Amino acid sequence: MNDWALSRRGRGLPPLYVTSANGQVLSNCATDPEIRALFAEADLIHADGTPMVVASRYVCARPLPERLATTDLVHDSAKVAEATGTRFYFLGGSPEVNRKAVANMRALYPRLVFAGARDGYFKREDEDALVAEINAAAPDILWIGFGVPLEQRFVSRNRHRLTGVGLIKTSGGLFDFLSGAKSRAPGLMQRFGLEWFYRMMLEPKRLGRRYLTTNPHAVWLLATRSR
Repeated sequence: MNDWALSRRGRGLPPLYVTSANGQVLSNCATDPEIRALFAEADLIHADGTPMVVASRYVCARPLPERLATTDLVHDSAKVAEATGTRFYFLGGSPEVNRKAVANMRALYPRLVFAGARDGYFKREDEDALVAEINAAAPDILWIGFGVPLEQRFVSRNRHRLTGVGLIKTSGGLFDFLSGAKSRAPGLMQRFGLEWFYRMMLEPKRLGRRYLTTNPHAVWLLATRSR
């Protein structure tokens, strides 16, 4: 990602676009043509779900090597960015969450350069000004955290205009975790692919129905897919 982003710096090209998929995304893509089309626009989709990694060993000619959560990826990327001068921009979350996410990342990575940051509370009619603001900041990697499918729709509408950006990474609830507003599952639950269960226990009203319907559907989709 860092190499891709830096290779496009100052070239005035639309940014490359990286997103991720988990069980919810697989289910939504299978049932909603619009969401499927949004994900098909991505240059790279990484697996943010252990079941997909396991299933890939049986249904893919080239199995996935690992699950890659965006909440881990941002730290890996920041370490490289410190050495290469790659500039970040955080777009999303509430004003306080966004501020704390940036502050915590700066504390962890003192040499990390932030080209800018902006909360996700803006109106559709403000998008032209926002795009101009981001282009002027010229970040190498734009991390967008609106949640699925709002962030994918934003990318689809504006990618061709974000020519000051090297690469876009959609990030879901990343800023909530970086700010400390939400906690991640214990390491053991992560290793066994149960982070979704931990999050559902923390937010049963918001996530309970979603996970209990989309996750079984995703397992069925993976189990019935042939090579």
